[in-house]
Amino acid sequence: MAPSRDRRPGFSRRAQYSLFLAYVGAVGGALIGAGLLLLSTFNPPAYAAVRGFFGEITTPISSGLDWVRRSIANTPAGVSEHWNVKAENDRLKKQLDDNETLVMRARTLNQENRRLREMLKLRDVTTDAVVAARLVNSSASSTKRFATLNAGAWQGVRRGQPVRAPDGLIGQVVDAGPNSARVLLIIDPDSIVPVRRTSDGMPAIARGRGDGLLDVRSATLASGQFKAGDTFVTSGTGGIFSPNIPVARVIKTEGDAAIAQPAANPDALDFALVQQTFLPEPAPSPTPSPTPAAPK
Repeated sequence: MAPSRDRRPGFSRRAQYSLFLAYVGAVGGALIGAGLLLLSTFNPPAYAAVRGFFGEITTPISSGLDWVRRSIANTPAGVSEHWNVKAENDRLKKQLDDNETLVMRARTLNQENRRLREMLKLRDVTTDAVVAARLVNSSASSTKRFATLNAGAWQGVRRGQPVRAPDGLIGQVVDAGPNSARVLLIIDPDSIVPVRRTSDGMPAIARGRGDGLLDVRSATLASGQFKAGDTFVTSGTGGIFSPNIPVARVIKTEGDAAIAQPAANPDALDFALVQQTFLPEPAPSPTPSPTPAAPK
């Protein structure tokens, strides 16, 4: 059977209760309003006390509802601000990375400029300079230690000439082409450099080890007493290397020999200076001209 279309409250007890409570609420509200109106008219202090009492009760509720309203209203702005902060953070990180790259590049250029200034200063004070050239490569992975200069015979480079850096001796030219030269480094086992100790002038021989270090042994019959920190420079013996070029510093001793570190590390150099040999090659002896035959 279809439900009745008559929806009057009389057919529903729940509707009757709801209507009754609505009436009670309306009448109660009207009575409370009228009472407060009379109280405010005839007894304002009492009305103020009642108003303060209800204010104390409703203030926490109003504050909570206001906090919820503001939180909901600020949610879109908070989300937008979060994304803006994230984007700004990413931008700043990229800027820091770019700045770090620029700083590293500037440091590299500064080091290269410093080496060039030292090389120019060395060339200005050296009277036997031939040419300043770039070390384009070196055999760092082999026990045979050679390097290549981008200058050769056309620039005045000759076989046997010493090669040095501002910090010290690097090696000796062993082969010179038109625009390149091959340099035997002092750390090669075939390299032998006459040196002397700066503290007392004791003569010694510095030989390469092939591992980036040098063996130093006394050149006299008596065994040399080496100690860590001893420094050695070229002695000029042999006529190849000019005197007083820094060569090595002792880092530890082994019996009557010492292991030394080169004053100049060729693996970390960009430029080198080629010098004339200390003593020029002897001039060839003149060939005697044939004696003309006496006329008969």
